[in-house]
Amino acid sequence: MKKINKDDPKSYVSWALYDWANSSFATTVMAGFFPVFFSEYWASGAKTSTTTFYLGLGNSIGSLIVALLAPILGAIADHGSYKKKFLITFAFLGCLMTANLSLVQAGHWQFAILLYIVGCIGFSGANTFYDALLPSIASEKKVDFVSSLGYGLGYIGGGLLFLINVLMFLKPELFNLSSGEAAIKASFIMVGIWWFVFTIPLILFVKEEKLNNNDSISNSVRIGLKEFKTTIKDLKHLPTLLTFLIAYWFYIDGVDTIVRMAVNFGTALGFSSSSLIVALLLTQFVAFPSAIIYSYFGKKIGVKKALLVAIIAYALIACFGAFMSKEIHFYLLACAIGLFQGGIQALSRSFYTRLIPENKNAEFFGFFNMLGKFAAILGPLLLGLVTLITDNNRFGIISLVILFIVGAILLNKVDLTNNDKEIANFLAAKEKQLNQ
Repeated sequence: MKKINKDDPKSYVSWALYDWANSSFATTVMAGFFPVFFSEYWASGAKTSTTTFYLGLGNSIGSLIVALLAPILGAIADHGSYKKKFLITFAFLGCLMTANLSLVQAGHWQFAILLYIVGCIGFSGANTFYDALLPSIASEKKVDFVSSLGYGLGYIGGGLLFLINVLMFLKPELFNLSSGEAAIKASFIMVGIWWFVFTIPLILFVKEEKLNNNDSISNSVRIGLKEFKTTIKDLKHLPTLLTFLIAYWFYIDGVDTIVRMAVNFGTALGFSSSSLIVALLLTQFVAFPSAIIYSYFGKKIGVKKALLVAIIAYALIACFGAFMSKEIHFYLLACAIGLFQGGIQALSRSFYTRLIPENKNAEFFGFFNMLGKFAAILGPLLLGLVTLITDNNRFGIISLVILFIVGAILLNKVDLTNNDKEIANFLAAKEKQLNQ
């Protein structure tokens, strides 16, 4: 394997800038304008409980597709050193679908959902390989900082474009736009361009470790599928790693669902679109410093303890959200989410790098992202179904609390010392198997 120098500032800053690039989709599209535009423009006239169900279903379908693809593509990328190529391919797909949302006319909610689903596939698929590149550019000493830097830049970059888009929406005449509707459509195009432009530093300056036996894509597909089956068997010999993956599956379910469905929930409560959008903007700028600070908090008390604090905080956020009744409550909720969102995401990713065997980065990050996406199937669908059945959005949001409780209980069982022993035994068994 051809080694590369880790902890090179040009490399890890360029890597982190991809978070700046693709967070525009997470903020302007996923969390912000798509839920608002879907309810008030593409699916105008439908009951709020029905639009919540449709939106939850769309998120779930996109997540299911990525979940099924992630571990297979990860195994292929590990064997053939194609992480960057896959990342660029999925990112371009996401850019293209996002820009095309601007072409969807009123009432065509089915086409809007389709483009959104494919856009989510591009976004989430690229993230699988983005995460898998992290161990290649950062040492264990630096990985918490670099992971948090990525999320921090993501919040400020996504927040900066979102700020411009919000101003366009609130004051379209200042941008020579005819209406708020025209501003939102223009915003979709801007997200596609922003995402593409700020992916360029990663393309140019992030180096991927090259395997000496680097295979063609077609051969890697065959071997990757075979190794995917092997990885499932390997997880049986790494129970600590498996416990963390299941814990992550539960608690990140609640996190992703709150992020994706918050605006839709506020809309159902009758809050104004402008207030919801401004609250989301507030989240971004609170989350930027919080993501960086939380890495130091994790270093101070331990990463696992810091994750448990964030999980408990999210459970309280879900409880508070279920009972809010005024727009000021939504602003407070936005600030609370911003305090913990970057921390729980960044430290989960960096904590996971400590648990996986060497040279299995993309393959095991495939499982990491797969479980995250399977969780994002359950959460939105659960919230949507509970809301549809009860015709009450509050019951939907409160149902998420159980996910945080189960996630915290399982995470508390993860022991790094046991994991190190399990990896050592696992690698020794693999070595013995190869020598036979």
